[in-house]
Amino acid sequence: MDKPLQGRVIAITGAFGNLGLALAVEAARRGARLALLGRASVEGVNLPVELHEALLLGGVDLTSEDSVAQALAHIEDHFGQLDGLVNAAGGFRWQTLDGGQLDAWDDLYRTNLRTAATASKAALPLLLRSRAGRIVNIGAAGSVKAGAGMGAYAASKAGVARLTESLAEELKDSDVTVNAVLPGIIDTPQNRADMPGADVSRWVTPAALAAVILFLLSDDAAAITGALLPVTGRL
Repeated sequence: MDKPLQGRVIAITGAFGNLGLALAVEAARRGARLALLGRASVEGVNLPVELHEALLLGGVDLTSEDSVAQALAHIEDHFGQLDGLVNAAGGFRWQTLDGGQLDAWDDLYRTNLRTAATASKAALPLLLRSRAGRIVNIGAAGSVKAGAGMGAYAASKAGVARLTESLAEELKDSDVTVNAVLPGIIDTPQNRADMPGADVSRWVTPAALAAVILFLLSDDAAAITGALLPVTGRL
């Protein structure tokens, strides 16, 4: 297999979820060296063979500047560089405003937007030293047009879109690009359980979404920054 990311160091937040792991495996196959960040403990975690050389950083509070700064210091000590950051950490909650909990708006802001902003801010000094720094955020198609019960989630992901656009402009005179993918429904075990009877063949798979993210991390995407790229399968 061609290895377009050979030698690149890529950090992935939320790396132990369905998308994070699929992305990490495909990135490793393309030659990337990986730092995998997550809030849960990594003690005893069972990873695919492709990830046995990855740097595992568990117990990272991605909403905390101090916690993320410590994780980035570990990455610099271990690899001496950072070339890409994928902000895959996030969460989802469906609820209507009438009868729902307003705390959900704060929770999803922190889970989806603050994590991306905190990790990006901490990573910038290293990314600016790279000849081809990349940030890829995970947005959502629902941030463009929200359905019922999607208000809090869509608002937080709309924030991710605005972060992507504004940071891309901020860094336009550097070698760092900032883009986001906007998936629809991702084919995960949780989504299958929540939507029994759905035609899952129309959903986007983690592997298909990972392929788009890896393109945005590559040299072929050097001319793309500030893009919000829909990746919605056949929905």
